Amino acid sequence: MSDQVESKIWVFVEQRRHVVAEVGLELLGKARSLAEPLQWKVAAVLVGHELDALAEMVLSFGVDEALVADDALLEHYCNQAYVKAVEGAIRQYEPQALLLGATAMGTDFAPRLAARLRTGLSAHCIDLDLTPDGQLLSLVPGWGGNVMARISCPKTRPQVATVLPGVFPVPEPGRARGRMVSLNPQLQPEDLGYRVVETKREEAPKSGLETAEVVVAGGWGVGSKADWTRVEELAAALNGAVGATRPPVDEGWAEEKQMIGQSGRTVRPRLYIGLGISGHMHHLVGVKSSELSVAINSDPKAAIFEHCHVGLVGDLKEIVPPLVEAIKQYSQQEPG
Repeated sequence: MSDQVESKIWVFVEQRRHVVAEVGLELLGKARSLAEPLQWKVAAVLVGHELDALAEMVLSFGVDEALVADDALLEHYCNQAYVKAVEGAIRQYEPQALLLGATAMGTDFAPRLAARLRTGLSAHCIDLDLTPDGQLLSLVPGWGGNVMARISCPKTRPQVATVLPGVFPVPEPGRARGRMVSLNPQLQPEDLGYRVVETKREEAPKSGLETAEVVVAGGWGVGSKADWTRVEELAAALNGAVGATRPPVDEGWAEEKQMIGQSGRTVRPRLYIGLGISGHMHHLVGVKSSELSVAINSDPKAAIFEHCHVGLVGDLKEIVPPLVEAIKQYSQQEPG
């Protein structure tokens, strides 16, 4: 493998047990679109042990270089060891930007790495842009989700950003054209801050939200756990998935796996219906590219009406039951 690195945008592609986190692939696609106008090259950064097969896989997503920090001491995630492995490569090759997923690993690893490099970090971004002079602009919800802030890091490099999973689509793989480069981490056992004795896997809960074509989401305005059944009935009538904002989850009306937004999941349904949802950006950042979005809220000034295609002002207790009945009757009609 050659030891020369030319890429200006690096993407940390997270992996555990040789399974790649999808957000890393999402960021590879975004990085390529950012880099193209400036004719920059893009690299995927892999950290772990025995990663040749994964390196070949990420190269199929159109990146120019797969930078591989491979060491038996990196088999399990350890923030101190990971930081040392990547910090040395960044200091040697001086990329302009580093993108990471805002996952449990990414949100632990990124700030430690940025602090070591004495550079800035934009966290939990929902969009990225790159100016003609190479300045990374990160869009981040702030101030309780009511304001969108565009953040940059004009004085230091690399520019580091973590991005929420599901914000960008996964690009289609193709024929690998790039090359693998070894980062030679040269770690010692004392570089590990702890030793992994045993690991136990817990399956992540499935909600069906991410792949659902129809999502019916409820907010605080639904009113009560008893009224939450209206959200579920409408979703069932449409063969859709049930989503929620944070208040219904906190109140126990919905499960955490159903939460949509900055702290939850990102959905891309063809039809999105929001019931009793005020429209704070912390929720709406999790709703991407729906072909038709409908909002039902008793408050005519609710912010969600500024972000939907169809808005109905009224009591959902009066609107939803006849809507469910009409949908059921229509679905029972004979085709043609």
